[in-house]
Amino acid sequence: MPKNICCIPKVDKVLSISSVAELLATTPKQTLLTAVRSALSELRESSKNGIMTTAISENELCQMVEQQLEQLVSPSLHHLVNGTGVIIHTNLGRSLLARSACNQILDIAERYSNLEMDIATGERGERYSHVESLLIELTGAEAALVVNNNAAAVLLALSAISSGKEVIVSRGELVEIGGSFRIPDVMKMSGSTLKEVGTTNRTHLKDYQSAISPETALLLKVHSSNFSIIGFTAEVTIEQLVCCGKAAGLPVMADIGSGSLIDLSRYGLHGERPIQEYIKGGVDIVTCSGDKMLGGPQAGFILGKRDIIAKLRKEQLLRALRIDKLTLAALEATLRLYRDEKQALKEIPTLRMLTTQPAELKVKAYSWIKRIRPKIPKHIALNIITGNSQVGGGALPQLELPTFLIAVTADGVSPEKIDTSFRQCKTPVLGRIQKGKYLLDLRTMVDADIPDLITALSIL
Repeated sequence: MPKNICCIPKVDKVLSISSVAELLATTPKQTLLTAVRSALSELRESSKNGIMTTAISENELCQMVEQQLEQLVSPSLHHLVNGTGVIIHTNLGRSLLARSACNQILDIAERYSNLEMDIATGERGERYSHVESLLIELTGAEAALVVNNNAAAVLLALSAISSGKEVIVSRGELVEIGGSFRIPDVMKMSGSTLKEVGTTNRTHLKDYQSAISPETALLLKVHSSNFSIIGFTAEVTIEQLVCCGKAAGLPVMADIGSGSLIDLSRYGLHGERPIQEYIKGGVDIVTCSGDKMLGGPQAGFILGKRDIIAKLRKEQLLRALRIDKLTLAALEATLRLYRDEKQALKEIPTLRMLTTQPAELKVKAYSWIKRIRPKIPKHIALNIITGNSQVGGGALPQLELPTFLIAVTADGVSPEKIDTSFRQCKTPVLGRIQKGKYLLDLRTMVDADIPDLITALSIL
């Protein structure tokens, strides 16, 4: 007969309960102590708030300890199901890696590697060499450098090129993106002086030309990222800015945000020029991300003229911004896929999701429902509807990708309750609520998600 505990016990009392003591066989004592203390703290809060009104049994207390233990031993960072329809979802880890990139990470993580060793000479080598030749080959740049993200790439470039001098930027390009990353703040941190030209909606070439002074070190063009200005607008093209820079003897830098190595306009995705076009256009230095539309790991690319990249390599800041061996492994594997465009589109998940046609998603939707329906309660209804997906990651903010979604309804359960229930599953399932319906977008879901989705549906 289980005992009831009328008041909140002390830690040693809980540890003396046989079912709790048995947990020591598989749990470190310190971890169990932490779990017990957390369970007792939860009891105190319940008692204080009037939630706990009856005595608690030893079995119930043990269950609370076990729940706390599960939270303690479970990884904080874990996978989930992305049914939101946002392909490059910043909060969900942005781009998924290709299988070859995952395999390369595992291989390098498990063994020693030639990270900074030139095997041919036996001398110390450069970590950046593992991807520089690939980036040069794929973009046409004279030289390349990779740091830990695009913010770092911008910071390093400005520190090396324009510290103590002026950088001219259009007012319409002084953006703030996720995580409060602001171009003016980064410029200040680099030691550069911001010189704004034009207005928020209209900037002309003459604005740059008249702003150039003996203190000017750089002309900078910044991608608008996750916003756009429409209507009565004017902006200076990168080609015009390059001509302006050459006439004044000044380098031109383009922060293009989400870099792409494929001309996606061929697949109906207009608005993002590939990196190669900036290089061909004569831009002296280009910075962009590796973990957005390019579909690789988090990284910041710096591509451009050989003499400028050489200057960046000498910056002390570079060591603080360098990428690690696992990122290099994933990046090299990802870049190798781009040697064959068809292979890249097939194997890089971000590219595959971006270019999947609605007809394929429709077939996928019906196939999924056929597999799921027999395994979930009858009071849950699954219906197929049309809608739109988003690119995300600050790329193509106005573009909507036609998609097919599964609308989930359950008797007596609101969309909000479905959302909460799904998020609280061991493997969380994320969707979106739109027009009073809970929706799951097939564009951002993979076959491996089906068992987790069935589990989530089964507990509604």
